[in-house]
Amino acid sequence: MGEKIELTWYLNEDVVFVARQLLGKTLCTDIDGEITRGKIVETEAYSGNDDKACHANNQRKTKRNEVMFSAGGRAYVYLCYGIHHLVNVVSNKEGNADAVLIRAIQPITGIDIMLKRRKMKRIEKRLTAGPGVLSQALGITTKHYGMPLDSETIWIENEALLDEQQIISTTRIGVEYAEEDALKPWRFYIKENDWVSRY
Repeated sequence: MGEKIELTWYLNEDVVFVARQLLGKTLCTDIDGEITRGKIVETEAYSGNDDKACHANNQRKTKRNEVMFSAGGRAYVYLCYGIHHLVNVVSNKEGNADAVLIRAIQPITGIDIMLKRRKMKRIEKRLTAGPGVLSQALGITTKHYGMPLDSETIWIENEALLDEQQIISTTRIGVEYAEEDALKPWRFYIKENDWVSRY
């Protein structure tokens, strides 16, 4: 197991940099003594400043997104369609509302626990290849909203940096409503990784 990333790392003012750098790192949870870990293989960047795809576009604060305005290094977990819990990494300094959506992980530790949570009998891509299913597999829910990412319950471990040639950049998924901002190439994934949600 790697070392936890220090919270100061998340204060970086470039959310695209953070989204790229999170690839290859390990997202971990300890829920009721059950440890699960997965390699982050797909991310999306969202900026609170001039990004119509972001929940906090133009610094719009709501009850749901208020943790985005915290200093980086906290979990922003929200419910999508009333079903899926999506986990985001808050970044930047306090008041800026940047976040990175974790879209897919490659299972590493506690795969039997992930299978049980997902009600699956064998390892398949749908176990953790998607933002809703990875949260379910890791046991992440809105109960973890605002939790520091160096806690004993949810944390991210540092790993060796990927070679830039391993990182693919493309447009984000499901943000067609964002007009010209839907075209921003702010989705990143590890090249030829089997656990990416879609190519």
